[in-house]
Amino acid sequence: MLMEGFDRGVIPFLGLAMLVLAVVAFVFALLARDDAYRAADKQSKTFWLVILGVTVAVDFFLGMLFLQIAGLVATIVFFVDVRPALKQVSGGGGGGRRGGSSSDGPYGPYNGGR
Repeated sequence: MLMEGFDRGVIPFLGLAMLVLAVVAFVFALLARDDAYRAADKQSKTFWLVILGVTVAVDFFLGMLFLQIAGLVATIVFFVDVRPALKQVSGGGGGGRRGGSSSDGPYGPYNGGR
């Protein structure tokens, strides 16, 4: 009884979560510039698109747990290693800041009490 509920509730949810994560990673890989991969000293854009595309296809069509877990590992590597490096070389790694100088405070520029 417990395994039946697990097979009907948790397993499909985890499969859907892995599919959504892989699709999001694929879109992020697709939107990044090709030269950013080289500048970040990571594998090529084509490499990541193929790996993540195969992951999406496996998650959507095959549903083989071993291949899904391998794809999940590739997706996690993309999110924790490749994407931050791409953001850093593309100028998007400013911690949420958009321009300004180093003397800017949370409410605008700091002028030294003048």
